[in-house]
Amino acid sequence: MKQYPPLGTVLVIIPTYNEAQNIESITGRLRRAVPEAHILVADDNSPDGTGDIADRLTAADDHIHVLHRKGKEGLGAAYLAGFHWGLDNGYGVLVEHDADGSHQPEQLPLLLDALKDADMVKGSRWVPGGSVVNWPTSREILSKGGNLWTRLWLGIPLKDATGGFNAFRAETLRGLGLNDVASAGYCFQVDLAWRALKTGHKVVEVPIEFVEREFGDSKMSRNIVVEAMIRTALWGIEFRAGQVRSWVERLAGKHKKNGIRDGNA
Repeated sequence: MKQYPPLGTVLVIIPTYNEAQNIESITGRLRRAVPEAHILVADDNSPDGTGDIADRLTAADDHIHVLHRKGKEGLGAAYLAGFHWGLDNGYGVLVEHDADGSHQPEQLPLLLDALKDADMVKGSRWVPGGSVVNWPTSREILSKGGNLWTRLWLGIPLKDATGGFNAFRAETLRGLGLNDVASAGYCFQVDLAWRALKTGHKVVEVPIEFVEREFGDSKMSRNIVVEAMIRTALWGIEFRAGQVRSWVERLAGKHKKNGIRDGNA
């Protein structure tokens, strides 16, 4: 069994765009839930003043940091910038966390505890014990259907590959080829989990309760869903094609070996 080293200092990355109504509350809850953790607000130049609020929080608390970005480039791009910042600054664990309260800071200790014996942990809405609050049936069907689509195309065991409440060991992220990650929207979550599994990392899911945001507008859109479905299908086609090639090569090698043996008989 693999022996995992201590986790090290935790950095919680919170991408923001127009989250002025939420950022102070969510950072406060995180500081209370995991007092030893640090927080990085990755703000995409929010016109509502989110970045200014983050600056004020940073000035008052040395566990809170802010990364000001030039503009809105997508969730994946914000997380990648946050990952690089965290890795460059020596953090041992990097966590993805929404700004809107959908991910509950009080559940972060569950992910960190599971990470003691894993490379990556996903907070899952769809494993036993997981749940969603204030979701219409249509959105629940969409999420479950998207995850089924992902499992069928990629052949992975994860029940909630699209979930965004994730914790990584720093060495795990370093081995995922972050510079090659191109997906910018919510497909980014599938991309990272897929990369982790392909590279032999242990990925586990723990149940969480996902709560729909109370303030502000959701960033989910039809384009994001379509992008995720198309990219997942393309990855799946490439993956399945590789499986077929490997099978054909093994079969050809077996026949060739048998032919040589028959010729020597």
